[in-house]
Amino acid sequence: MGSQSGGRRPTIRTVAEHAGVSKSLVSLVLRDAPGVSEERREAVLAAMRELDYRPNASARALTEDRSHVIGVLVDDLRNPWYVQALEGINASLHRHDLRMLLGDQRLDLLSDEALTTTFLEMNVDGMILTGSLVPSERVVEAAAKVPTVVVGSRSLTLPHVDVVVNDDELGARIAVRHLVDLGHGRIAHITAPSAVGQFRLASYRATMAEAGLEPVVVDEEPTEDGGYRAAVRLLTGTSRPTAVFAYNDLAAMGVLSAAQQLGLDVPGDLSVVGYDDSLLAALKTISLTSVGNASYRVGYRAADLLAERIADPARAPQTLLIEPSLAVRRTSGAAPLG
Repeated sequence: MGSQSGGRRPTIRTVAEHAGVSKSLVSLVLRDAPGVSEERREAVLAAMRELDYRPNASARALTEDRSHVIGVLVDDLRNPWYVQALEGINASLHRHDLRMLLGDQRLDLLSDEALTTTFLEMNVDGMILTGSLVPSERVVEAAAKVPTVVVGSRSLTLPHVDVVVNDDELGARIAVRHLVDLGHGRIAHITAPSAVGQFRLASYRATMAEAGLEPVVVDEEPTEDGGYRAAVRLLTGTSRPTAVFAYNDLAAMGVLSAAQQLGLDVPGDLSVVGYDDSLLAALKTISLTSVGNASYRVGYRAADLLAERIADPARAPQTLLIEPSLAVRRTSGAAPLG
């Protein structure tokens, strides 16, 4: 199947000859253009299957004036949140006959400005900007030239750009209410210097106020080391909290490490709640209670919106809030007596 003299790949000419039609008709079928009879369309498709013909991406882009490629820019792939979000993005893009070109501004030697320039040079059909990206001048310029969707952050607000995010206020409220319902009165929050962190912090403060509780906040990097440093300060202070709500699962892992080092039982002495419900949180050896931010659904809906914006670039921008949920596991329990 697909064998050609000299091992050459089949071409549009080969398909046309095999189907007994013209090259222009094959091109029309490849573009799914109207006006082709069902009989001749099926003849071309059958020839493509028999010859195992795959359209050349560059030739297809020239023919359609489209690349069928989407540039996806992330700020740090080391964060497990991106794994599920990218899975959702890729699943949706595949359904729309689009492919992903991925750039990570931390792991890549290129900056976000150079990466967006590369996306434009490769004539991407659109861009997906994920995470807490700093809105550089080049990113703003690129978003004005191609259809763009922002995922997971509300810090990047641009004209005609859709935003798909987890409902961070609701997620933080769910986490704090869970701990309040377990009887905890000293609930600390480890926040992070980001727009997402500000939404979660504001909701934490409001929910604590509703419960008549005093907020305790530590600002740190959203990493395991950051969570560890924050937890050591909290757990060695004069008024030790009985529960910690961390900005994300990575910071929560640091809290668990600090608690273990200090000889505290989790959840007997300290309850811990993370955010993201990452693959790490679900590991049985960790079993972290965590707010699920529906990252797969966030990514999937973002790619859906991008496909819609490619079809209609002038439509009004949307901001979609995806509802989170709480996965209750081993690290949260009733407040200790006394």
